[in-house]
Amino acid sequence: MRLEIPFGKEEVQHLEVPKRNLIQVVRPNDVSFDEDAKAINQGLDRPLGGESVESLFEGEVLVIVNDGTRPTPTATVLQELDKRVDLEKAQFLVATGAHRAPTEEEFSLIFGKMLGRLRPRVHVHDSHRSKTEYLGRSRHGTEIWVNEMVKRFDRILIITSVEPHYFAGYTGGRKSILPGVCAYSTIEDNHSLAMKPGSKVLALEGNPVHEDMVDCAKELKGKRIVGIQVVLDRNQMVHKVAVGELHASFERAVRWANKVYVVPIKRKADVVITIAPYPMDVDLYQSQKAMENAKYALNDGGTLILVSKCRHGIGEGPFYEALKSMGDPTKAQRDMETEYRLGDHKAVRMAEIAKRSRICGVTSLDPTDLEQINIHPYASAQAALDDALARDPEASVIVIYEGSVVVPKVS
Repeated sequence: MRLEIPFGKEEVQHLEVPKRNLIQVVRPNDVSFDEDAKAINQGLDRPLGGESVESLFEGEVLVIVNDGTRPTPTATVLQELDKRVDLEKAQFLVATGAHRAPTEEEFSLIFGKMLGRLRPRVHVHDSHRSKTEYLGRSRHGTEIWVNEMVKRFDRILIITSVEPHYFAGYTGGRKSILPGVCAYSTIEDNHSLAMKPGSKVLALEGNPVHEDMVDCAKELKGKRIVGIQVVLDRNQMVHKVAVGELHASFERAVRWANKVYVVPIKRKADVVITIAPYPMDVDLYQSQKAMENAKYALNDGGTLILVSKCRHGIGEGPFYEALKSMGDPTKAQRDMETEYRLGDHKAVRMAEIAKRSRICGVTSLDPTDLEQINIHPYASAQAALDDALARDPEASVIVIYEGSVVVPKVS
């Protein structure tokens, strides 16, 4: 079977998978969709929890938007909002979490045609340098320090998208506040909970990371917070939009996200090719999500092939250093629970995959850098697959598109 594999923003690789080896090509489930503008306006017309966007804009509003590593169609949402409300009443805060500031290309991706007009009111959260205010402690002991703009504004609009997330359960909703606009120390404490049981994909109840995020949002007492939460389909078109009170809109979007992204598979495979598409291919740190989801489709002792451009390199320095020093993931996890650094949870999870499988990388990274972290570099997906089949000609194969958000589940 001949497949086209996206690589970066515009490149395509061609992959030939023998029919006798191929079990399944996994994509997000096929669901209905309307034109993006129509779907957005349907959500805006039916707010949940009695909180409409129009009523929110009766005063000054802080609009929190995702950074350029997310597929959220923020620009399209803003274009439709512009027909309903006065965006001159808003300030805009880019929720970078612990990421770097957006590049010019990413600013254009986020704001589209609205960038020139809105730019004087656009602010970028910096987890190291932005002024933050103390809100209190979560039930897990996390000290909550949030960008002072969030504390200053009484009306907040969050524009985000909801997909499965490998340790927070799902993206979206409360995640735009923590980690989105919190201090680095708060983010580090929150992400350290990813080392604990319960912190996994599709899990909310009993998930300490999620509970921490909810506690942070609850500390914003007395504020009117409205969410515009988008669920995309397999072609990154808008499937559904939930609008209204933050938690109510998030819960509605989670149900829709499950219908799109939780995909049944016939059985696990010996070789899994997982693709981190643009813009989620920004670096290896982000692309790890595609590896994490793919493990649910991989047999023990199998081969996992990551296809990701990794346009901006490996990612956080501590993450790479942790990967290089990773030995026994069980021992490493015990050590990191007492001396955790942001990124350690990703290193542990990658080491767990490496312990039970062979990891291959089709990236733009230096092959030597990959070899130092136990990832075998290949120039193309075809070369990686050919080598895997040379090792085991009878190996079964699954190919996962949108690997960063698709969760394969044996039916």
